[in-house]
Amino acid sequence: MATKTSKKSTTKKTTSTKKTTTRKRTRTNRKKLVIVESPSKAKTIGRYLGRTYKVVASLGHVRDLPKSRMGVEIDNDYKPDYITIRGKGDVIKELRKDAKNAKAIYLASDPDREGEAIAWHVSNLLKMDDKEKNRVTFNEITKDAVKEAFKEPRTINMDLVDAQQARRVLDRLVGYSISPILWRKVKKGLSAGRVQSVALNLIIQREKEIRNFKPEEYWSIDAEFQKGRSERFKASFYGENNKKVALHNNQDVQRILAKIDRQHPFNIDKVDRKERRRQPQPPFTTSTMQQVANRRLNFRTRKTMMAAQQLYEGINIGKGAAVGLITYMRTDSTRIAGIAKHEASKFIHEKYGGQYAAIKPVKGKLPEGAQDAHEAIRPTSVYRTPAEMKQYLTNDQYKLYSLIWSRFVASQMTPEIIDTMTVTITQNGVNFRANGSKVKFAGFTKVYKRSQDKDNLLPDLAEGDQVKMVSDNSAQHFTQPPARYTEAALVKTLEENGVGRPSTYAPTLDTIQRRYYVRLVSRHFEPTELGEVVNALIEKQFPQIANAKFTADVEADLDNIEEGKKKWVKVVDDFYQPFSKEVSKAEEQVEKVQMQDQLAGINCDICGAPMVVKMGRYGKFYACSRFPDCRNTKAIVKDTGIVCPKCGKGTVVERKSRKNRVFYGCSRYPDCDFVSWDKPIGRNCPKDGHFLVEKNVKGGKQVVCPNGDYEEPVQK
Repeated sequence: MATKTSKKSTTKKTTSTKKTTTRKRTRTNRKKLVIVESPSKAKTIGRYLGRTYKVVASLGHVRDLPKSRMGVEIDNDYKPDYITIRGKGDVIKELRKDAKNAKAIYLASDPDREGEAIAWHVSNLLKMDDKEKNRVTFNEITKDAVKEAFKEPRTINMDLVDAQQARRVLDRLVGYSISPILWRKVKKGLSAGRVQSVALNLIIQREKEIRNFKPEEYWSIDAEFQKGRSERFKASFYGENNKKVALHNNQDVQRILAKIDRQHPFNIDKVDRKERRRQPQPPFTTSTMQQVANRRLNFRTRKTMMAAQQLYEGINIGKGAAVGLITYMRTDSTRIAGIAKHEASKFIHEKYGGQYAAIKPVKGKLPEGAQDAHEAIRPTSVYRTPAEMKQYLTNDQYKLYSLIWSRFVASQMTPEIIDTMTVTITQNGVNFRANGSKVKFAGFTKVYKRSQDKDNLLPDLAEGDQVKMVSDNSAQHFTQPPARYTEAALVKTLEENGVGRPSTYAPTLDTIQRRYYVRLVSRHFEPTELGEVVNALIEKQFPQIANAKFTADVEADLDNIEEGKKKWVKVVDDFYQPFSKEVSKAEEQVEKVQMQDQLAGINCDICGAPMVVKMGRYGKFYACSRFPDCRNTKAIVKDTGIVCPKCGKGTVVERKSRKNRVFYGCSRYPDCDFVSWDKPIGRNCPKDGHFLVEKNVKGGKQVVCPNGDYEEPVQK
């Protein structure tokens, strides 16, 4: 009996030991959990941290205000009523499961207000300790930067969270107060917002300037001169007796020409030689990157930010190694880390020579209200040249990376030195001037060139020389109205006015186009009739919402919240109290706006009643005038008269996509599925027989072959 008891006891002891060992092994095997926003970012960071970490993505925000109602308790200190975003249930379930089994949890969303808010929402959902140091941020996704960041985690910065929360609440109060008025008084589906209202107002104010502009006549006289047998050079009329004179009409021109004796030479009165230095520009901020990408690459703002996000989050550059190629792309700073400056200087010395490396690189001036929270946008390593990275990047990624890389390297280089020459040519008191220039030292333009960087050489001229006028050409001109805003120009104006912040430009421009308040025509914004109606209502009833200065002051208050200088509830209350009175007044005063339907000039092919032009969410369309009795509608298409290059039976018509972008298709659709973003011109390529198209390019229009084998000169 004693022996049996001993056996049972030993068995129980062994079982107990096995369970303890298994429990210890399970506890030891638990991983540290890292939560980021996107899967691609998670993949890149996961490779750097190794097997002891599990990196997962929240897929952006997990909580937000409800879409169906205001979601802000105005009488309870503007408390936001956050709910789980629809469709995120499975994501949150997985996050909770991973958190339960994790040894530790780190929140590594982007290093800005929005990223801080995402971390805070995730922390709340997972019921994490607010005082725990679990927040990790890095300005670039490289191995060294990520590992260094995990050595110094911090607590969630509630000032950043409050600043983002205040912005969200303010935008909700404005949008959900004004939009219902627009629905009742104008039409359903409209919206209003703080920043988008200012952007729309700027576009419409510019349009009014263009409409009210009165052109003024002026003339110019351009002439060709020659010294002996040297090459001819051009000069333009300057004035009389060395004083600037404007030519207002043809009579002024004829008076000047009458004073000139073509049989006698002109004298070189003055030769002014100078050395001019052109400094490089600082590295990109979000705003300047969007502007230059729009001008140079013809990238829309959203496209630029999408490509930049991909470059930041990580690209596979061979052997499965993913690395972030640029620093964080939402910044208003031109500041550069010391280690990046040192690396750039070393690269410039090796690649171009010491004479090209700046001792004191250029410093950019921060715009008013800039947060200066992050570095400028730069490559994470200057040694990853665009040429080496090209094989790993898409075409858009490569173009943007080349722009960012070259701008940064150029900012660390010496100035371009240009020899300039201004020559004054005189006869009988009539002055002409010629300007010449020659690059003496390329400096930063070795890396970052401009299309207009060309030498304009003059012959060797000295004071007292004589030259002959070979020809003259007088031309009539008229002053031009201010240009409509491009995306680049509008972003620049918003930034200069202190309206919006780096993260808001792309969604703002996208919204006013999706609402059909404006349309892009030849890369310039034109307001629609609907946009003008909405703007007029907001300008009259809510003047501060359309006012750039007021909106900039609100942005400054948000910055003060971020810096801990103001409380977010007080900022929101100071805004809402006067605003709510304007809303109440508008509810009573605004009369319903009648959007007059225009006759389309065609009859309904179902009931025979006249068709009218109506305004829809995606622009204008044809609808039966007997609506709702007859619900027949048709898309408005513009027939180009060009025979369809695919079927040869239909004609090419101009259509619009849901995003209001013009494209070309066959009139026989759906029987013929021909489609093209560029307009066919009715001719075929002489090289391969493919149909030719007309593209809008810088300086005019150009006929090209879509296959890329043929192009014709640009037509202005």
